[in-house]
Amino acid sequence: MKVYPLVLGPVQTNCYIVSNQGKAVIIDPADSPERIIQYLNTNKLEVEAIFLTHGHFDHIGAVNDLGSKFNVPVYAHRKEKPYFENPEFNLSTMMYQNLVLKPTLNFSYLADNEEFQCLGATVKALHVPGHTPGSLCYVFGAENLIFTGDTLFAHSIGRTDFVHGNHNQLVEAIKLKVLVLPGEMLVYPGHGECTSIAHEAQQNPYFN
Repeated sequence: MKVYPLVLGPVQTNCYIVSNQGKAVIIDPADSPERIIQYLNTNKLEVEAIFLTHGHFDHIGAVNDLGSKFNVPVYAHRKEKPYFENPEFNLSTMMYQNLVLKPTLNFSYLADNEEFQCLGATVKALHVPGHTPGSLCYVFGAENLIFTGDTLFAHSIGRTDFVHGNHNQLVEAIKLKVLVLPGEMLVYPGHGECTSIAHEAQQNPYFN
């Protein structure tokens, strides 16, 4: 399993291309669809799915282009639907844009702890609300990888001062669902550097 980060868009969002044996998933296609497509073509990767951790503009900016081009499932939590449909919620109006995801995309909404198959692996969706009501983390358990979006960062957590954010809810959800994972599991956040569950459990100031 290979994880390739592309840092995209106006707020330096981590878009991850996770690949295995010629197949790939795109996690949080933030911006610049042409750069994502170039990487896929150069490496001869076939897209299986798009994973969305949440619906803020800086994580969904290239979804319309990529979802239409590849016609693959777009995984997310149902509570993010208002963010996909409302530029005020997804904050694209802050960038003088009105981003709305196309209703014709192949959305597949996941429940908390729901497991599904992708890239020949079992993936589990963890509902970790607080940054947004429907924030998801994606766990590749056998590979010891978790993609946390804007819930957990290296030495920090996601902002909760945007619409429907809830600081206490986020801290509790991370404690109950994320920090209980194996310590050696690598954490790939929506912004900034990779870390590990053990490091954040021991060093993150929000939990110590």
